[in-house]
Amino acid sequence: MFKGSITALLTPFKGGKVDEKAYQSFVDWQIKEGTHGLVPCGTTGESPTLSHDEHHRVVELCIEVAKGRAFVIAGAGSNSTDEAISLTQHAKKAGADAALHVTPYYNKPTQEGLYRHYMAIADAVDLPIIIYNIPARSIINMTTETMAKLAKHPNIVGVKDATADLVRPVKTRLAIDDKFCQLSGEDATAIPFLAQGGHGCISVTSNVAPRLCADLQNAWGRGDYAAAYKINDLLMPLHDAMFIESSPGPVKYAAGLMGLCSDELRLPLCEIAETSKAAVRAALKHVGLTK
Repeated sequence: MFKGSITALLTPFKGGKVDEKAYQSFVDWQIKEGTHGLVPCGTTGESPTLSHDEHHRVVELCIEVAKGRAFVIAGAGSNSTDEAISLTQHAKKAGADAALHVTPYYNKPTQEGLYRHYMAIADAVDLPIIIYNIPARSIINMTTETMAKLAKHPNIVGVKDATADLVRPVKTRLAIDDKFCQLSGEDATAIPFLAQGGHGCISVTSNVAPRLCADLQNAWGRGDYAAAYKINDLLMPLHDAMFIESSPGPVKYAAGLMGLCSDELRLPLCEIAETSKAAVRAALKHVGLTK
């Protein structure tokens, strides 16, 4: 079971290239701060702008540092099924614990198309697969019925749910079972998602506040709900700031302020507006991450 606070890792760039040294240092810091799991090459990692060689290298760098101290769910999604299979084959070879697969964007497949896409990947590579359902970016929304059909495959083990629909985890749990891993993909819903039967959160905010995000999940796990609510209240302004513009623009700016890495982005993403920068600075100060 994949659970707890799982960081959707940003990818540091320096002069247009992946900053490998900063990335590995960042991954090590994440683990030391208590992060339970890591997702390289997801949306926050700017995977659409990485070449295949860069994608492979970033996954390998993450696994090299993790060394079993935290599980690694490698981003391997694509709107091309063949490409998704290829990225998953590499993730398995590199030693990832699982692969994260976004619902195919732009193509707008039907539910049957979605089913066949995920089944093709699961049949091709013997590696646990997490479905990434994010209608806001992919346009399509996988139904609970389709997910339940897919969950019958032994390699399809869970979902990153970024629908912000807090009825979904209950319906999914009832349609499948408690063994199907449910992870929130929306930081602001972390606690209500857990309350509805979820197991953790794949987080953007934990890039800059890994200790607090891990503490929240740990508190909930031991039944200390008062502590979890207190952390959640503290983090909420930061969650809002991290999505004031398209991610990972705000979180990279925040990471730059904290000296974790450069805030460099790749086009078509660009630096966030001055008003957004002010909001991010205020949120970091509120949480106590900067002075």
